[in-house]
Amino acid sequence: MTELTDEQIALKDTARRFTERHIIPNLEEWEETGRLPRELHRVAAAQGLLGVGHSEEVGGEGGTLLDACAMQEGFMEAGASGGLMASLFTHGIAVPHMIAHGSPHLIDTYVRPTLAGELIGSLAVTEPGGGSDVAGITTRAQRDGEDYIINGSKTFITSGVRADYVTTAVRTGGTGHSGISMIVVDSNTPGFSVTRELRKMGWHASDTAELSYVDARVPAQNLIGELGQGFYYIAEQFVVERIFLALMGYGHAARALSLAAQYCKDRITFGKPLVANQVVRSKLVEMHRQVEVARTYTLEVARRHVAGDNVIAEACLAKQTAVATAVDVTNEAVQLFGGAGYMHGTEVERHYRDARLLPIGGGATEVLTDLAARLLGYS
Repeated sequence: MTELTDEQIALKDTARRFTERHIIPNLEEWEETGRLPRELHRVAAAQGLLGVGHSEEVGGEGGTLLDACAMQEGFMEAGASGGLMASLFTHGIAVPHMIAHGSPHLIDTYVRPTLAGELIGSLAVTEPGGGSDVAGITTRAQRDGEDYIINGSKTFITSGVRADYVTTAVRTGGTGHSGISMIVVDSNTPGFSVTRELRKMGWHASDTAELSYVDARVPAQNLIGELGQGFYYIAEQFVVERIFLALMGYGHAARALSLAAQYCKDRITFGKPLVANQVVRSKLVEMHRQVEVARTYTLEVARRHVAGDNVIAEACLAKQTAVATAVDVTNEAVQLFGGAGYMHGTEVERHYRDARLLPIGGGATEVLTDLAARLLGYS
């Protein structure tokens, strides 16, 4: 079921107009500099966009995951880049654990200011050599009086360069799932540092960091929820993260299809428009089919999640479907543009580069396929 309510249509339109006014005129500059201005977070919050899908009790705008999906569709339809979305909405992975399990202190200190656009947060789970193996985390936090002392490193951390705080997965107990906890680390904490800003194939507008913790002393009150429950807190947020990555996937594909379709109507070759060729029309129809399937399935999984269904396996499949669509459709769009599509700085080239991360980030397709196999009883 992909029909939007009147309120969701209005929200989507607001996001589209915001993107056209505040993002598109500056996007190429941000892509080149590799980061977003902090002011954009404040402006987006003032427009009521950062808090969509988060309850008013914690400083959000209310609404559900479906409202957030409608809003993000508006951004993507207007031509927002993957890096822009990842960076502007990093709080979508930085604050949910605090909202679900954090103390009033954490809500007031980090969540409310973040949703107001005053702070930038990031989430640090992945470690060098660890990849998708969350249960194998080695960054350790040792209790010392009223503090935790943290040692370790993290990598591929979205918004890690600009972040004011990092929601960090640490090991506070023994090996395996049950020894992991989550602690919020302020970026000005002595012993915490950004050791390297990472350059990437795509997502150029999003700063990505390698982080180091060397005897970083953090107040014990920054522990999120209960000790040893971090793995489960991370896991319960994976469904929403994967739905958003799926949305980004079909969003890239839909925008690339729109650009390619218009180009094929306008481009004259051998005395006729490209779209006059049956092979071109066939490509466009297949691209359209893939986008529609990915969008319909993703939003149905999102609807079921909001309704309270267990959709862990389905979220994996939605992400797999949508990100495969993103890779395939953006590839075909570049092909239809020909040499023009291969030029750096063109929008279709940017969507092609940005889409390639999606089968890797948020759980690699191979890892999620194996997880789905277990959940569906095939292994």
